[in-house]
Amino acid sequence: MLDAALKTQLQAYLERVQFPFEIIASLDSSSGAAEMRELLEEIAGMSPKITLRTDGDDARKPSFLLRRTGSEQSLRFAAIPLGHEFTSLVLALLWTGGHPPKVEAETIEAVKALDGDFNFEVYMSLTCHNCPDVVQALSLMAVLNPKIKTTVIDGGLYQAEVEAREIMAVPSIYLNGEHFVSGRQSLEEIVAKLDTGAAARDAKKLDAEAPYDVLIIGGGPAGAAAAIYAARKGIRTGIAAERFGGQVNDTMAIENYISVSETDGPKFAAALEAHVKDYNVDIHNLQRAEALIPAEQPGGLIQVRLANGATLKSKTVILSTGARWRNVGVPGEQDYKNKGVAYCPHCDGPLFKGKPVSVIGGGNSGVEAAIDLAGIVEHVTLLEYGDQLKADAVLVDKAKSLPNVTIVTQAQTTEFTGEGGKLSGLNYIDRATGETRRVDVDGCFVQIGLVPNTEWLRGTVELNRFGEIIVDAKGATSVPGVFAAGDVTTVPFKQIVIAAGDGAKAALGAFDHLMRS
Repeated sequence: MLDAALKTQLQAYLERVQFPFEIIASLDSSSGAAEMRELLEEIAGMSPKITLRTDGDDARKPSFLLRRTGSEQSLRFAAIPLGHEFTSLVLALLWTGGHPPKVEAETIEAVKALDGDFNFEVYMSLTCHNCPDVVQALSLMAVLNPKIKTTVIDGGLYQAEVEAREIMAVPSIYLNGEHFVSGRQSLEEIVAKLDTGAAARDAKKLDAEAPYDVLIIGGGPAGAAAAIYAARKGIRTGIAAERFGGQVNDTMAIENYISVSETDGPKFAAALEAHVKDYNVDIHNLQRAEALIPAEQPGGLIQVRLANGATLKSKTVILSTGARWRNVGVPGEQDYKNKGVAYCPHCDGPLFKGKPVSVIGGGNSGVEAAIDLAGIVEHVTLLEYGDQLKADAVLVDKAKSLPNVTIVTQAQTTEFTGEGGKLSGLNYIDRATGETRRVDVDGCFVQIGLVPNTEWLRGTVELNRFGEIIVDAKGATSVPGVFAAGDVTTVPFKQIVIAAGDGAKAALGAFDHLMRS
């Protein structure tokens, strides 16, 4: 089941198991159950502290339960957690066996303090790069708190459940039988949703923070680089991020960051945060900025008001809030979001196996999505507004060579339509003829570029007509002491390497401003 390299890796990890525990499998006669049994037998054979039982009677077959001897832990995998979820399996085994998690002590205590009966079901896909964070968060919660039960369900293995619950995007979390939240979630985010007093406690703590020399808003490549460069100057540095890593978390493959031949978004985002933590930087994660208040006089403090009501103060501020996926902005898009309208082909593509889908956007992202989906779905219709695809020639040639990909140019999407709460198709205008046409699809993946996260800055700093922050050569904005970097600015070519360089430049610009003022 596992190749030699994975076996060696897993064997080394399982040496860290401190306490005995059981794997209780509920199996049937399916091929999936045979694969699961083989995997579990290999795992149990690697450690004398792991016992495998195959007498489980759970309704979900195949599945397996992890339970430390003498505990009431309830962590179940209705999945064969390989692919992107192999790390989740390894961590679940280690945590069940008593190996301590690499999580802040404050967060661990918050999980243990949660009071109530929490029965989580998380639907994931083995090809989803956003799912492991959610799976690992809920797995750890089940290990730490006996009142929390977690079941991890592979949507591909349990398609009947997925269809019954009309799940069309992963990860999708249910709590006590009701939909809880969809999309990537960190452990801290989930705990904050359950702990109603968390926001008020955070606000009180943040309000008490002393003023910073440099405060960075945003934790993507630009924000991380700015934090490191500022901290290396020995000045008081803070960073407030809605989601550390930013949009990088949603990127599948990164192959053009110089000196890193190949990685993926979640790994790169984790590396960014780890690097920032090497320095004396105050990191305030899960914090959304709502207002920028310029200094009342030269040399005064700039204020940033957060969504939880707290206010952070600083002598200089670097804005690096990045960008997000652009919506088509037509009727039906919001109605069928996560019900057929999707934005991540890697995450949600497997949910449309054998079904017709469309992709909107003829740039690199759109054509890459069409190519990837073609290997999973029945047919892909690629719609491009312009008269030709804008993607690299090698991608265009590949897409044109695929028999189940149809390319339509000069197509202006006008409406998403559905039946029974799910997407059933979309309408578009043929811009060459003016005719209205329709494509019947079960899913549509929107890949039409980015929009800067600057709504909260309107009327404060100067923006261009696209909503991007206008900066000079040093990253300075129209407001004294306020700098900006990355995809949120007017800098051309929105690339990770460019954002990181701009972050460093903005930090140096802010330091120069501090010295001169």
